[in-house]
Amino acid sequence: MNEGELVPDDLILNLIRERLSQADTVNGWLLDGFPRNVEQAKFLDELLNEIDQTCEFVINLEVPDDVLVARMLERGRADDKEEVIRNRLDVYREQTEPLIAFYRGQHQLRSVDGNQMLEKVSAALQKIVTCENVSE
Repeated sequence: MNEGELVPDDLILNLIRERLSQADTVNGWLLDGFPRNVEQAKFLDELLNEIDQTCEFVINLEVPDDVLVARMLERGRADDKEEVIRNRLDVYREQTEPLIAFYRGQHQLRSVDGNQMLEKVSAALQKIVTCENVSE
């Protein structure tokens, strides 16, 4: 993780299975940062089928790389060095970006412009999660 790499699949998949199998998820849930690759997305589909739940939509926040780098550097975390952040973006492009096409193909993708004022991003997210806006 300190190098900008992702948590191993076997660890994260077990955590997701355990969490979504708990009773308090029956009426809905949000996952932040999962799935991160198509294999994890397929696992999630299989798991949800097993536990008789569905994934209604997936949200993609669209933000230019330079803006992401600047924002992450401002956080001041020890692992937020520019080279590590840029490596995370390379890993994202290689492993995570294919999810956009995967979920678009399943008509589950909702995209939000994350490069605007926080209030506008929050309002757009609120519309999606309250089902006020169901178009892609």
